[in-house]
Amino acid sequence: MARPESSGAGRAPLFQRMAVIGLGLIGGSLARAVREKGLAARVVGADQRLDDLRTGVELGVIDEWAPSAAEAVQGADLVVVAVPVRAMERVLAEIRPHLSEGVLLTDVGSTKTSFVQAVESVFGHWPEWVIPGHPIAGSEKSGITAAKADLFENHKVILTPSEHSDTAGLKRLGDLWAGCGATVLTMPVARHDEVLAATSHLPHLIAFSLVDTLAGESDNLDIFRYAAGGFRDFTRIASSDPIMWHDIFLSNREAVLNVIDHFTADLAGLREAIDTGDGRKLLQVFSRAKAARDHFSKMLSGQAYVTTMSQKQVTFKLQPGGSVQGDIRVPGDKSMSHRSIMLGALADGVTEVDGFLEGEDSLATLQAFRDMGVTIEGPDNGHVRIHGVGLHGLQAPRGPLYLGNSGTAMRLFAGLLAGQAFDTELTGDESLSKRPMGRVADPLREMGAVIETAEGGRPPLKIRGGQPLRGIQYTMPMASAQVKSCLLLAGLYAEGETAVTEPAPTRDHTERMLQGFGYPVSRDGATARVSSGGKLTGGHIDVPADISSAAFFLVAASITPGADLTLRHVGINPTRVGVLNILRQMGADITVENEREVGGEPVADLRVRHAPLKGIAIPEDQVPLAIDEFPVLFIAAVCAEGQTVLTGAEELRVKESDRIQVMADGLAQLGVQTTVTEDGIVIDGGQTMASGTVNSHGDHRIAMAFSVASLRAEGEITITDCANVATSFPNFRELAASVGIQLRVEESGS
Repeated sequence: MARPESSGAGRAPLFQRMAVIGLGLIGGSLARAVREKGLAARVVGADQRLDDLRTGVELGVIDEWAPSAAEAVQGADLVVVAVPVRAMERVLAEIRPHLSEGVLLTDVGSTKTSFVQAVESVFGHWPEWVIPGHPIAGSEKSGITAAKADLFENHKVILTPSEHSDTAGLKRLGDLWAGCGATVLTMPVARHDEVLAATSHLPHLIAFSLVDTLAGESDNLDIFRYAAGGFRDFTRIASSDPIMWHDIFLSNREAVLNVIDHFTADLAGLREAIDTGDGRKLLQVFSRAKAARDHFSKMLSGQAYVTTMSQKQVTFKLQPGGSVQGDIRVPGDKSMSHRSIMLGALADGVTEVDGFLEGEDSLATLQAFRDMGVTIEGPDNGHVRIHGVGLHGLQAPRGPLYLGNSGTAMRLFAGLLAGQAFDTELTGDESLSKRPMGRVADPLREMGAVIETAEGGRPPLKIRGGQPLRGIQYTMPMASAQVKSCLLLAGLYAEGETAVTEPAPTRDHTERMLQGFGYPVSRDGATARVSSGGKLTGGHIDVPADISSAAFFLVAASITPGADLTLRHVGINPTRVGVLNILRQMGADITVENEREVGGEPVADLRVRHAPLKGIAIPEDQVPLAIDEFPVLFIAAVCAEGQTVLTGAEELRVKESDRIQVMADGLAQLGVQTTVTEDGIVIDGGQTMASGTVNSHGDHRIAMAFSVASLRAEGEITITDCANVATSFPNFRELAASVGIQLRVEESGS
């Protein structure tokens, strides 16, 4: 029978000849996908079942078949071994003498340690051209007739290279799987087996056991007849191939036993809670589990995120011009959202939070406290209910606390955790891992904390528990609300008084919120003081709209002719209004209306209309009050008449990016010349912003600032690496479009 033609004909293939040893569901589906998508010029199959090989050619799964694995691999530049775990060593020994120079060898097994052991047994070492792989996909059906070209679409494939693996080969293999529609992840071999034991092997074991147990009940027919959809969905995996799972459990024995032991202990705890009527324990577990499930892809490796070879790339495309009109409320203040969770967790009683910012940074803080035994309900449309455990009620987390991209969270957690009885480790994403933490680690060490950092004082931070802290008198060399808050939180656990003096005013949310929770804080000029021995009492917090988020729209309306925009319920804490003061000095038309106080924080509605701006020398006493708003203030400076000079802003260089240099580079891409100094920048206003492509370097504020720039640009602006906008402003796209900014979002990757 003539084989069907490949639908990928004409496409430049990644490989010339791919040999697939074992044409079951996974091997057959990979062969079919590669052939149909033209990822290999020729696909040859080998299997013990000759009938399956003939069927494979007839169905278009493979181009040809070979009578043995040894013959199939001859001349192949990619070999995929898709045989049962326990047959792996035999197959590798058979094909070894026949492998071609420059071949790439991979597998599709569910356990990686056993594959590597088989490779080392046959080859004497782990060659750099052997890259293990594991597609996390399957079906209730099996065999060559069940092979589907779309089986891997929207599924994960984990590659587990060694540190010596061929880089080019790893990329080609990743491209092949991505070409089949999969999300490609990388992970060390041992970690893969641990993760899969918990997330795949244990669920299958439970499903097999549960079905077996219930099938043995006397009323088993009724049990299965009236089972709800959840039972059917969960136990579906019990119909998987018993032989395959027999091999998997025995080959991944140690990791599976470890996770069974953990699960058994936790299950016993739930049994005890039900037996004793401990509703608090049940709610704690269920709310923590719901949050983990809702964010499961971020929790997979126990660190909240998994390193991917092809992460989702978000690009903003902005058309020039646009109008700015409307009446909006921006998301809740991120600084206060962090602190509301922290202090609510350490309080006695229940704390209700409204206006909570459901961005990735704030959610990372929330999840960290769940990992330390705090029951937290929500968030649900900005509402969170925290069941506080008291100052000394936190429990040791099972693993590192992952804080994503949040420098605020990491620095505040460092102070809070320095006084706990247990060890902790704080980790973050790639961007956070580059940011200096010595500014908090050094004074904490003066207080008696034991903290280890990576090279250059960077994360991860390893904090040893059980250390007696003592209060210190600390004068900060650089104004920083994060450093001040870190030391004040550590002071809650330190013997004596902790006093922090700042060289210039910084945001005082921590002091205000501590007092709101009933903890005494004294303020004497530039010095804030706390002593241990007090307690926090839960209550209600209404988080105001974030003035840092409002800043983008304040500038947008100020620079756009005809603009008239109202921003509702914005926090106007005196330590945060630098952006208002600076814009007003530049000539902005901003009216503060309906001033009021909510939960100890001043809030107001802000109406802003277009006005011609002029360049100014920004007063240094305003710099700490507007430190997060400078990226968009640079855009205002470009649109102003005359020169704007910023000095005393060294801290901008150690944010999510070097914001001074990154903004200068981005403006240069639009044809705007600036002069960068060690602690600031000089911008001559009135320059034309042309079309161009700006790299935001993963910094959310850079991306949003250049979005505002489009209002006065003469051509389209493309902004790359914008995924982190969700960290501080999850609905920026929708609000920007609602007021008239012409923004389109493009996503690629996974």
